[in-house]
Amino acid sequence: QVRLVESGGGLVQTGGSLRLSCVVSGRTFRSYAMAWFRQAPGKERDFVTAITWSGDRTYYADSVKGRFTISRDNAKNTVYLQMNSLKPEDTAVYYCASGGRIAIATMTKDDFNSWGQGTQVTVSS
Repeated sequence: QVRLVESGGGLVQTGGSLRLSCVVSGRTFRSYAMAWFRQAPGKERDFVTAITWSGDRTYYADSVKGRFTISRDNAKNTVYLQMNSLKPEDTAVYYCASGGRIAIATMTKDDFNSWGQGTQVTVSS
């Protein structure tokens, strides 16, 4: 059974930084693309960033380009999200997800088949 567990969320002031981690168990981590999505209260779950299985390509939503960085350590079955220059509009529950080739091509949440439980990120103004 695949399990994804996020950590690292919290409360931070505008301009601050946080690093989220997502540990994956129960599947061959290095075979899957990984992504982060986020969901603010009353809104849809939106794509934030994704990384290919090898880590050679990354993708970002326009709203986070230049501020967020996704990376992965296949030896540790872990994907990271470094978030810098945080803004109040970044406040959301952040979810990690894994998926195959279709998922990394579409970067659509419906194409990612495994999800974590989410971690809350709150940015105060």
